[in-house]
Amino acid sequence: MPFSVYVIKSVTPGKLYTGQTQQLDKRLLQHNDGSSPYTKNRGPWVLIYEETFATRAEAMAEEKFLKTGKGREFLKNKIGQSN
Repeated sequence: MPFSVYVIKSVTPGKLYTGQTQQLDKRLLQHNDGSSPYTKNRGPWVLIYEETFATRAEAMAEEKFLKTGKGREFLKNKIGQSN
């Protein structure tokens, strides 16, 4: 089963959250039902970017990259986000 790196955006405040998971549908439900501490009370959340990888190590490396300045710039160019 592949691993996904994802970026979700809060509809209300427009915040972004980056994570990785093996079960993206289940993880998105957790973000929207308040099960995830960071995203709780900040939603609803919508998926704006996803990339899949064969291994968890690859997904974790990409998640780490997306949280850097260069990674945020990549996302800005890729999906047109200013955050």
